[in-house]
Amino acid sequence: MLVDFNTLPEESRVWIYQANRSFTEDELIEIKEKLDIFIENWTAHGSDLQSGYTIEYKRFIVIALNQSLSSATGCSIDASVHFIQQMEKDYNVDLMDKMNVSYKQGEYVAHKTLLDFKKMAKDKAVSKNTIVFNNLVTNIAEFKENWEVPASESWHSRFLK
Repeated sequence: MLVDFNTLPEESRVWIYQANRSFTEDELIEIKEKLDIFIENWTAHGSDLQSGYTIEYKRFIVIALNQSLSSATGCSIDASVHFIQQMEKDYNVDLMDKMNVSYKQGEYVAHKTLLDFKKMAKDKAVSKNTIVFNNLVTNIAEFKENWEVPASESWHSRFLK
């Protein structure tokens, strides 16, 4: 059951899929239509899952699930992964690689491999004040408070001296 992302409870579980490039306006229209259909039909053992999504910076697909009503099961999580894998194919984009880092350079969102980010940290091209996206947050409250943070407040801090 599709609901507005902003109406979901703070403890709702989130999954963040980070694209290795920005989506075009036309792609965003299509992606939103596909997400609407997927989430409207997303179930766990026949029960509707109260879910919503947001797309941030034309690059991050964030799906949230109100687990107080129904929890995701192995099958429902598999279905969401297959959906995201299909999006990767449809738009020739990488959404599942957790070994990539996105961070802000002014208002621009940059995307690097973890290896490149480590090198940039060593070369002082990024600092503890660089705003990074912590895609390891697990619920909406964490997403609001700890998703977009200085590198010093994220797991990224281990690369900064």
